[in-house]
Amino acid sequence: MLPLLALGLAACGAGRVPDDEVVVLLEQPPVSIDPRFCIQASDFKVSRMVYAPLVSTDTQTLEAKMELAESVVSVGNDWEITLRDARFSDGKPVTTDDVAYTFEALLDPSAGGAAARIRRSLINAGFERFEIHDAKHMTAHLSHAHAPFITDLNVGLMERPPAGTPKDATPRGAGAYLFEARHGETWILQRNPYYYGGAPAIMHLVFKTIRDDNSRLLALVGGSADLTQNTISPLLIDAVAEQPRLVVDTEPSSVYSYLLLNNDDPILKDVRVRRAIAYAIDRATLIHSKLHDRAILATGMLPTFHWAYEKDVDHYGFDPGKAKRLLDEAGYPDPDGDGPLPRFTIIYKTSSNKLRMAVATVIADMLRQVGIGVDLRVYEFATLFADLKKGNFQMSLMQIPEISEPDLYIQFFKSDRIPTRDNLDAGGNRERYRNPEVDKLIIEGRRTLDREGRKKIYSQIQKILARDLPVVSLWHEHNILARRKRVGGFVMLPTAQLSGLDKVYKTKTR
Repeated sequence: MLPLLALGLAACGAGRVPDDEVVVLLEQPPVSIDPRFCIQASDFKVSRMVYAPLVSTDTQTLEAKMELAESVVSVGNDWEITLRDARFSDGKPVTTDDVAYTFEALLDPSAGGAAARIRRSLINAGFERFEIHDAKHMTAHLSHAHAPFITDLNVGLMERPPAGTPKDATPRGAGAYLFEARHGETWILQRNPYYYGGAPAIMHLVFKTIRDDNSRLLALVGGSADLTQNTISPLLIDAVAEQPRLVVDTEPSSVYSYLLLNNDDPILKDVRVRRAIAYAIDRATLIHSKLHDRAILATGMLPTFHWAYEKDVDHYGFDPGKAKRLLDEAGYPDPDGDGPLPRFTIIYKTSSNKLRMAVATVIADMLRQVGIGVDLRVYEFATLFADLKKGNFQMSLMQIPEISEPDLYIQFFKSDRIPTRDNLDAGGNRERYRNPEVDKLIIEGRRTLDREGRKKIYSQIQKILARDLPVVSLWHEHNILARRKRVGGFVMLPTAQLSGLDKVYKTKTR
């Protein structure tokens, strides 16, 4: 770390950010912040600052929070929506006509990006139409009960444009900021004086992309940037915290890391082998050594603070002896005891991300200790992801970000969401898990409106998944914020959204 710190000291003379501006560093640049065309995580994070939704899950408990909506109430299959008094960035009031326009645009079959995903969600929800009663009141008519509809409303609201406006023109939003300019990979937002939550203290938000880990640190140390979230490797965080002008904040997140196993594989289709792999991995040691204790052990997809979390499930602590016994029972005896020959060999595909490679190397060594040979292969993420969708893998480490609505089980564990040769984007069930009982419970979970009823259903799902173990749960990594000491007010959220930037401020301390 000494070269990095020396460079950091040399960078201290770099251009300092003005007091009325906050520069946020990103790993990847947004492609579009238009709610219709967002695709990647950075798109959604910046878009959220410009386009406030009716409802969000920007809460510490991941429960729905009213934003531009004052209330959303289920009445049978339908949902009654009442808007709060809010205005777009041009001062015009937010009305039910704007809500109708937003969903018309998202339901347009020609719209891709986020619109296509939202369109599928609305179709699955049985959404039929909006009935507008007046400027503040409307009813969403659905063909059947659909509990997640309230979180389906978590999309950026757009102002209906004047007649004749080109379809691809950037719409106005009602978020804390408005779009001002884009210079290459740098996006500049300006304070929205009409924001319903109160005009932000900071005039400009600047989102700057720096792809290299060390360069992001130097920008923070040198004063040419103010903060960054989840872009600094845990391997470097302690060095960051030692810098006198910087602060590191961490909070639990809903990001779920797991070992993806191909359940169609001749070896891994045996649940005893999958359980043996789980027992062979010392997750606590990995969290300590590679994540510097900035993670919580996972028992499944939902984090421990989620309203639907079930703690009473099968647990898989570190137990190499049990792992060996399970492998023996599965018909894979160790051919030479403690010798070098493996029971069998698994191909473990990982991305070229430094942290993922470091974790993969340790997991491979732990599996070898119980007699499982590991052929570790490194790929660029695009190539790796294509192989995972095609089923061309045995094992890999993956993440699911921004978990809030437990209906996500349908995307990652329902049998009809397995990617196929004809439809590689059918869903996220890349482990190729099939269980009719889980399929049935997932549908019951989305058709049950009562919160306690839903909780019982998702409890059953978690217990079955922990028993069947289609994937090996690892941990929920903490959100990590690195910031200049003079920057305060930012609220970290479990979903890692950046909406907490609406309260950010700078002190006069240099």
